Amino acid sequence: MSFRNRMLAPLLVLFAAAVGYPLIYSFYLSLTNYSIIHPKTTHLVGADQYVRAIHDPDYWSALRVTFIFVICSVLLELCVGMALALALQRQRWARNFTRSFLLSPMFVTPIAVGLMFRFLLNQQLGVIPTLLAKVGVTYDFFGVDRALFSLVVIDVWQWTPFMVLLLLAGLESLPRQPFEAARVDGASPFYTFRRITVPMMSSVLTVAVLIRSLDAMKVFEYVYAITRGGPGTQTQTAQYFIYQTGITFFKLGLASAMAYILLAMVMVVIVILFRSVERAKNA
Repeated sequence: MSFRNRMLAPLLVLFAAAVGYPLIYSFYLSLTNYSIIHPKTTHLVGADQYVRAIHDPDYWSALRVTFIFVICSVLLELCVGMALALALQRQRWARNFTRSFLLSPMFVTPIAVGLMFRFLLNQQLGVIPTLLAKVGVTYDFFGVDRALFSLVVIDVWQWTPFMVLLLLAGLESLPRQPFEAARVDGASPFYTFRRITVPMMSSVLTVAVLIRSLDAMKVFEYVYAITRGGPGTQTQTAQYFIYQTGITFFKLGLASAMAYILLAMVMVVIVILFRSVERAKNA
């Protein structure tokens, strides 16, 4: 065994223990009727748990909520992040202060962010609703048809800085000659952005959307800390629904099957986005 392989061996063992074993064991559970309260009656049921998950309307409702959350949050983060990145690229004098200011939300754990906004936006005791009430505005941030959008805004607040970092790095890496030629030809800033910046940034944009989409698909902390899936099932995401199925209702076999279905969907999204990156590189 070479020296490099000997150095990598402990890392591979650690990776197998931390990632490989849970994946294999959860897949085994998805093929059984395992329940925490009746572990001795566990037996293989094949694909029955996957069939149950596919025919569960509540599971599909949770997936729908998750995809709505991902699409809305990632699009908003992309638009706001691009606007801030363009502004920082032009205003170099404010870059150091603004970077430190923008990065601060990223260093707070999502569960802490959820608890913070739970108290800030609480209808009875929250600071923001109280201030709004003093000017005659009554708004329930976690009411019906508003709770999911409030979670989207919280996610945008925390993770837009990540988009800014990626997009600003991409903008800084672009060659200056096409922009100078466009300026000489009298092209407007919007035309330059649409016809030069966006095409040249396509790979960076795709990677940014891919990373944030994968992370947003795992949304759990905000739901757990603030809404617990309510009101009703308005904010019941797939991760929280799987958690409830496995931990609250003790159906770990069914929860594992739901998790693997979600994993398969995420893998499909990854393949599509990676092919988009490859097409952008070869264009």
